[in-house]
Amino acid sequence: MLEVGEASEKVLNAISALDTERVAIEDAASRVLSKKVVAATTSPPWDNSSMDGYAIRSTDVVSATKLKVVATIAAGSIASRPLGAGEAMRIMTGAPLPLGADSVIRIEDTDGDSDRVTIREFRDLQKNIRRAGEDFHEGDVLFEAGAEIRAPHLGVLAAAAVRAVDVHRRPRVAVISSGDELVELRDYSEKVAGLKIVSSNSWTLPQLIRDGGGEVLDLGIASDDPASLRAKLQQTEGCDLIVTSAGVSVGDLDNVRSVFAELGGELIFWKVRMRPGAPMAFGTLRGIPWLGFSGNPVSAMVSFEVFGRPAIRKMLGHAKLHRSLIDVRLAENVETAAPLTHFLRALIGRGSDGAFVARLAGSQSSAVLSAMARANALLVVPADCRSNPVGTMLRALPLSDDLLMSETFEIQ
Repeated sequence: MLEVGEASEKVLNAISALDTERVAIEDAASRVLSKKVVAATTSPPWDNSSMDGYAIRSTDVVSATKLKVVATIAAGSIASRPLGAGEAMRIMTGAPLPLGADSVIRIEDTDGDSDRVTIREFRDLQKNIRRAGEDFHEGDVLFEAGAEIRAPHLGVLAAAAVRAVDVHRRPRVAVISSGDELVELRDYSEKVAGLKIVSSNSWTLPQLIRDGGGEVLDLGIASDDPASLRAKLQQTEGCDLIVTSAGVSVGDLDNVRSVFAELGGELIFWKVRMRPGAPMAFGTLRGIPWLGFSGNPVSAMVSFEVFGRPAIRKMLGHAKLHRSLIDVRLAENVETAAPLTHFLRALIGRGSDGAFVARLAGSQSSAVLSAMARANALLVVPADCRSNPVGTMLRALPLSDDLLMSETFEIQ
């Protein structure tokens, strides 16, 4: 049985970033660049005004505060001639600066006259000009390989006239649930109530995979029959990752590992010293990495957060694979029953001193999904920390960015 860290290392060592595909920038958000991006144009392409005001020559205001207004330059237009001595041109934000001008006086520092403008304040001499190439020049490297494309990146790419980028391909993840007791939600009825339960893993795991950046091939539910599971696994050809739930323990009907071996799969490990999620397998089938999670709904979700999400992020080309653990102070006593690393569903909030405080989110049974829905983090209790009184400092794995959100915006 492997420690959690050892198991994680084995999984990630067997996985690489996927190959490259070229996508239009409208499809590039949240993708990771596989090649550097070079600007196709210069930004700004010319000196332009950063204010609505008057373009002037700073030498003219030494001897005069009134200047003759000879033109108006709107954004998108160009002055028809250079700016002469004693002259001003009305200019709008973003409009190209006329030749000869070296300052833009904001309109509120003048009388706003359209014939002869009076300058009342000289704080803007040789200011309010955005120089050509101030952001980047044609041929500059905008982003290196490995950068994740976010909204600001899209703005830069558009400004640089870059229409498409090379990114790592999204992993195609095959998902298989198993168990004769399971039924798809669409097939649930009063007739099967009491005999079957709805497969919640068929909903949680695909959504977690999509949240992590993967594409889902949902192969449905395999029965507790080797032939059924064999047929499902044979449909994973062309996928980048296989995720199964249930069938990896030691029960008489736990057939996943045996069928996996029969199909030529290589089993790397199948137990992790953790709770929930100790029965977990990892290996490869036809070169495709396989994560075999417990069928218990919470166990499957916890195992995905610890092993599945980082694996998908590595396939996507990310360098940072894991959510950072945060330090938390216990607001209640927490006891564990076995010398395993525990991942307990928890609610994390801020204490009066601003530090993170943790409470359990409810029952820690691996079949109780409602506590997982309430939780915003997994409280990590090391194997050698069986008894943890109020005030103990532990660490927690956030389940979303909820912990960084606030109802108010407070600067101080």
